[in-house]
Amino acid sequence: MFGGLCFMSDGNMCFGVLGDEIMVRVGPDAYAEALLLPHAREMDFTGRSMRGMVYVDPEGIAEDEDLEEWLRRGLEFARSLPPKRPKPGS
Repeated sequence: MFGGLCFMSDGNMCFGVLGDEIMVRVGPDAYAEALLLPHAREMDFTGRSMRGMVYVDPEGIAEDEDLEEWLRRGLEFARSLPPKRPKPGS
C-alpha cells in the first residue's frame, strides 16, 4: 500500500513505512494537532494533502519513546473504527 509496508488493525490502516519515514493515520480530529509536533508533516502522497494522515521524518522516530508514541496514535485511531469485513475471495 502506498509503495511501502502497511500495518492494519481489524482491517483498518494504522501506520506504515515508506522509505525512511513512517506514515501515521491519526484521523481527522487529531490531524491539526499532529502537524504541530516536531518532524511531522502532511501526507501528500497523491500530490494533495491526505487529511488525517501524516508523515514523520526519521528524526521524529529516532528514540524508541518517540516511535512508540507515534505508533500508539495510529493504533488508537484505527481501533476507534469499526472492523472491516474481508471481501469475498480474499
